[in-house]
Amino acid sequence: MITGELKSKIDRVWDAFWSGGISNPLEVIEQITYLMFIRRLDDIQIAKERKAARTGKPIENPVFTEDTQLLRWSRFTNEAPDSMLEIVANGVFPFLRGLGGEESTYSHHMKDARFTIQNPALLAKVVDMLQGIPLAQRDTKGDLYEYMLSKIATAGQNGQFRTPRHIIQLMVEMTAPGPEDEICDPACGTAGFLVASAAYVSRTHNDALMGAEQRQHFNNSMFHGFDFDSTMLRIGSMNMLLHDVENPDIRFRDSLAESAAAEADKYSLILANPPFAGSLDYEATAKDLQRIVKTKKTELLFLALFLRLLKPGGRAAVIVPEGVLFGASKAHKELRRMLVEEHKLDAVVKLPSGVFKPYAGVSTAILFFTRTDSGGTDDVWFYEVMADGWSLDDKRSPLLTEDKLGAALVGAPLDAVEHVKNNLPDVLARWAQRNGSERDRKRTEQSFCVPKADIAAQGYDLSLNRYKEIVHEEIAHRAPVEIINELAQIETEIQQGMSELKGLLG
Repeated sequence: MITGELKSKIDRVWDAFWSGGISNPLEVIEQITYLMFIRRLDDIQIAKERKAARTGKPIENPVFTEDTQLLRWSRFTNEAPDSMLEIVANGVFPFLRGLGGEESTYSHHMKDARFTIQNPALLAKVVDMLQGIPLAQRDTKGDLYEYMLSKIATAGQNGQFRTPRHIIQLMVEMTAPGPEDEICDPACGTAGFLVASAAYVSRTHNDALMGAEQRQHFNNSMFHGFDFDSTMLRIGSMNMLLHDVENPDIRFRDSLAESAAAEADKYSLILANPPFAGSLDYEATAKDLQRIVKTKKTELLFLALFLRLLKPGGRAAVIVPEGVLFGASKAHKELRRMLVEEHKLDAVVKLPSGVFKPYAGVSTAILFFTRTDSGGTDDVWFYEVMADGWSLDDKRSPLLTEDKLGAALVGAPLDAVEHVKNNLPDVLARWAQRNGSERDRKRTEQSFCVPKADIAAQGYDLSLNRYKEIVHEEIAHRAPVEIINELAQIETEIQQGMSELKGLLG
């Protein structure tokens, strides 16, 4: 977890950017990312030099040549601020644009990148902040990115809701990506789902990635992300590079406007939190999506797109607004019917309404489904998440210690009191039992299964409250004759008391 000291450093740099005339939070993140990347390149070169010294062989694929030594982080950061700015703006940045070769997605996105820091003092402040951050540690980079992304005040105005890192982790853990998968996020933003998937595969299939063929797939053809915001594409592409994926397929694509024909039946896993921007014009929507479901609603069009992009047998975990689960329009009902009858709907995980605060209080759920083209839904597993480990107000403060947060805990399982504050480990554990003991759970429980026939009978309504049963507390009532006798006894005692009182007064 990011420390208070590091937060303070980032806050001070953020204020410095603001004072220096750079107030767009996405631009701030972009400029900091460039510098993080520049430093990371120097770390990679140092590792290569140490290996060469140890083996007595020449440096393999050096990042910097003899002619570009001055462009290394360890060199220009020792210069005076004015000189440092000159080197970075006119030397390092042109060098960055040419990295990766002309065909790489990185160089494609970087060709329009601009270095907008024009104040030497501001550059010196940012460099000083980054000097003290161990960027070689994957978690530290991730935490740094998360905190910076949390400062995007414009999120929500343009549909770019940041998905909380622990919700991404839950979805990745539940879908368990493997080294053979081809993973896609058609609305990738800063590539959070792809980064988490890469980390999961590296952690759980490290031996498999030792092979040259699997490593090639991991670096070049496993991860695919689309977005139509060029800034997001640059940040997403560099985010993947900073997390050790060399050449991810991160590219410009308006997923709902362009035909999916070229991408159809291609991916084995889709992880996404698509924008819920309301409605699109029919004319602006790809015709092949309209053939699947005729609607203007973006959340429904994205679900149709996911079914188109998945190969048969491919699976998906996607966040949807709660209205998708019970919407009464013809398009809503038809899409839910398709998921249940024509494919395999695996699960509906209802999230608390505060998950996306402070950006929005929208109620959401995660749909898990598998494209089959031949049905296969038997029982649908439902889970109502009531707490995700963080307060559900605008502050989103952690409710537990760091080792008790998230879905995949390393230490001891949560006790009953801790579970009340963080349901995610329980979601993951019960998901693994969805075809076993979970089938026997009552609908009064936090999780339960519902047969397909029951869902069809409800018009394919997928809202959890439609099937959840409320426990009514039983109150033991006394027999009427017992109550009558007690009242008679009370009346007798009152009469006796009145008689005694009259005797005393008379």
